[in-house]
Amino acid sequence: MTGTISEHASTSVRQATLTGTKTDQPFDLVVIGGGATGLGVALDAVHRGYRVALFERYDFAKGTSSRSTKLLHGGVRYLAQGNVSLVREALHERSTLMAMAPHLAQPLAFLMPCYRALDLPFYWAGLKAYDTLAGRKGLGKTALINPCKTRRLLPNIRQRGLKGSVQYWDGQFDDARFALAMARTAAQKGALIANYCEVQSIEHADGRVQGVTVRDVETNQTWSVPTRCVVNATGVWVDQLRQIDEQAAGQSAEPMVAPSQGIHIVLDREFMPSDQALIIPKTSDGRVLFALPWLGKIVLGTTDTPRDEIPVEPKPLREEIDFLIREAANYLQKAPTLQDIRSLWVGLRPLVKPINQGPGDTKSISREHTILSSPSGMVTVTGGKWTTYRVMAQDTLAHCIKSGVLKPSTPSHDLIRLVGAQNQAVTTRKLGNQPDLLAYGDEANQVQALPGADREIAYGLTEAMVRFAARYEYARTVEDVLARRSRLLFLDAESARQCAQIVADILQEETQTDPQLDQFMTLSEQYLHIPV
Repeated sequence: MTGTISEHASTSVRQATLTGTKTDQPFDLVVIGGGATGLGVALDAVHRGYRVALFERYDFAKGTSSRSTKLLHGGVRYLAQGNVSLVREALHERSTLMAMAPHLAQPLAFLMPCYRALDLPFYWAGLKAYDTLAGRKGLGKTALINPCKTRRLLPNIRQRGLKGSVQYWDGQFDDARFALAMARTAAQKGALIANYCEVQSIEHADGRVQGVTVRDVETNQTWSVPTRCVVNATGVWVDQLRQIDEQAAGQSAEPMVAPSQGIHIVLDREFMPSDQALIIPKTSDGRVLFALPWLGKIVLGTTDTPRDEIPVEPKPLREEIDFLIREAANYLQKAPTLQDIRSLWVGLRPLVKPINQGPGDTKSISREHTILSSPSGMVTVTGGKWTTYRVMAQDTLAHCIKSGVLKPSTPSHDLIRLVGAQNQAVTTRKLGNQPDLLAYGDEANQVQALPGADREIAYGLTEAMVRFAARYEYARTVEDVLARRSRLLFLDAESARQCAQIVADILQEETQTDPQLDQFMTLSEQYLHIPV
């Protein structure tokens, strides 16, 4: 493969970042966790002028933040539950996130088919209220659609008994690439952002946080990073770090997270050849079901299953898969089967339970975020949703300031345009279409300038894109590229397996590290496996 003067730049950039954290000068803020919440805190903090470091033990958005339903939304079901404040807040944030990265987030029309005449005015009225809460931030007007037009817009919809549909608008995005753009933008502003760096312990002096001990997962080297302000933003895993912190002080932290599992399955577009999304407001067990056009495929989800375990790679339950297939068959004329699944993935939601509450129905547990301080001063933030990550970041920093572990600052109301959208003339494309260069926004020409720009190695992925991922997007492993830089593992797991060796060869050349091909091949089997 062709080398360039930029070869191995990814390794030197990583080394420079880690060297920058090996200092006696305390950071204003150390964030643990590189998902939506942690990256949001880091980006807000560095934009205000704080000296910030962030450590993620795996890859950015490796956990829940890359496994969402790909929606930026107020939450139709939250409105039905009467949670008006959460919906209003999320609708405002929805439009802001689209403005931050229009190449990664955009409006999407949804159709809600109705098979009872009374459902049309009922859902139309509810979704008009959704419009009203959005106010000037609305994305489009709710409308009643007659049966004929509904069939045109959703050609595979079940026609028997169809009374029409209600159309409304919400937002759609590429979650993992949005998180990556947040990481790169924070680094652009001066934050030191590192993946594959595990915080092993919280350091204390006189019972208060004084720093963290970090381990480079690639080299196994450890070092101390001094700070008085540590934010635990590790999502569904926050209780693990809370235990580490409080055990050092001879105490025990009561768990605050009640994990809930949601799965998604991916189908070919033939099952819904439309640029409109489908929403089923009430399935047979009362859940909401979405079918979304996304990157050339259809994403179908999701479930809401309480779980006790919190593995890094959660596995689907057979009953969850059967539920999605069965419900899809109730509304699609050509119904999918298990053999039609191109990929399936599982995410764990960090739902917050009241202290001392026992297990129960996850729909009754808080989906809003919670922030608290430990006796040592470590701040933990969890819960919430992708759409409101900015609010979570603002509230977290306000809590840190009020707690006295962070010097005062004024919240910024600036619109932070993310990397890839810092040229006002950035070209956008429909997120329902097959992935292409437009996913890179105003960096598309930079990608094209790299070796291998004309060599397509898989669905929407070129050699140049792999090189760009290694040099500029923190990619270290085959999984990083095929799961979160490209989204191929989430779209078509077999295609990801077929090109994995080529990706590994390019990464080996670029990074001079083990691209972990064998680990990826084992992982990718899970995205195809249907449990018995």
